[in-house]
Amino acid sequence: MNQTELYVSLDIGSSSIKVLIGEMTNGALNVIGVGNVKSNGIRKGAIVDIDATVQSIKKAIDQAERMIGMSINEVVLGIPANQAMLQHVKGVVAVNSENREITDDDLERVIESAQVMSIPPERELVNLVPKQFIVDHLDGITDPRGMIGIRLEMDGTMLTTSKTILHNVLRCVERAGLQIRDIYLQPLASGYFALSEDEKNHGTAFIDIGGGSTTIAIFQDGNLTHTSSLPVGGDHLTKDLSIVLKTPTEQAEKIKHQYGHAFYDDASDDELFEVPVIGADMKEQYSQRYISEIIGVRLEELFEIVLEEFYRMGIQDLPGGVVITGGVAKLEGLSQLARHILQTRVRLYTPEYIGVREPGYTTAVGLIRYAYMEDQFFNRFGVSNALGQSKKPEQNTPSVKKQKQVSGNDNKVGVMGKARNFLDKFFE
Repeated sequence: MNQTELYVSLDIGSSSIKVLIGEMTNGALNVIGVGNVKSNGIRKGAIVDIDATVQSIKKAIDQAERMIGMSINEVVLGIPANQAMLQHVKGVVAVNSENREITDDDLERVIESAQVMSIPPERELVNLVPKQFIVDHLDGITDPRGMIGIRLEMDGTMLTTSKTILHNVLRCVERAGLQIRDIYLQPLASGYFALSEDEKNHGTAFIDIGGGSTTIAIFQDGNLTHTSSLPVGGDHLTKDLSIVLKTPTEQAEKIKHQYGHAFYDDASDDELFEVPVIGADMKEQYSQRYISEIIGVRLEELFEIVLEEFYRMGIQDLPGGVVITGGVAKLEGLSQLARHILQTRVRLYTPEYIGVREPGYTTAVGLIRYAYMEDQFFNRFGVSNALGQSKKPEQNTPSVKKQKQVSGNDNKVGVMGKARNFLDKFFE
């Protein structure tokens, strides 16, 4: 029997805010609605203006709603990697049932026990990701339910972030009239599906080059092991072009997309194009090679900073190479330049779904697929309220706290049900 679940993802980026409405049927994603607007009030991945961000979220939601003619009630929210920290945790419990069969209750208790540790007051828990389960010293188990044992253990990774960054994002989402279905760290959700199983196991750097920042995520042995955020992105390329060419920012953005090339050696020197000059009724002519020199210098600097981050993380070898995505990934010549600077294998990732075949949608797609994967693992289907039947009311919108009380399944809560108890406290 085919079971279709509806999900709405919200990707709040520095240059754009994306909303994706997707149907998941037997693991297959069908995108039925998309919203994509320029974001205001966000700089380098952090919110600097609440009101401007709320308005941008509302515009993106409105775009997606118009495509399907229904209102959006709840979203799967992505949290940026700014100030994110990963920490190893371990949970241990005794199996409860008389026949010693491990059940959903045992799974929930061992995950909950792994969270019993001190978190600094300035930080909040975002995700707790199981690495493996251990039943009576038998390790490497991905799902212990149904097995017989006395002692159940879990090794996992706790992902925390700055309380200030997280609460500002949550405040914006709530003020936009939305409820939160799940919260995930963006590189966790996007990298998990952008990388192949071999890449995740062997050791691969997943690099998302966005507008205001670049996120690095290292996957090894199938798990996210390191993450970092750099304050350099596509907006810096646009600003460089605007300054050097003496042209308006909007024009520089168009030039970057239409004529931009990252690798100087492969750029064309034959075709010329005109660029309007600020404060003058005239236009200058430039070649793609000239533009590529401006873009290439900034990108070289970015990849050199990436190498420094690898060194800081203690990453000496990447057998799986580097996978690049994000809005800048569609820039011609990027992979050649990355190979030249990083001295390793490089491939670009683009989601292969109708309507979102651009690298800028990687995170939005990943959030939906990761939420579906967790719902499948914890059997949480049939409790969502992603879409309404008509235009959503502007008053009396249920808060996140109320939504969690209504949609929670006491017997099958899973990781996120326990990991986000702070939401209740925050919105009280």
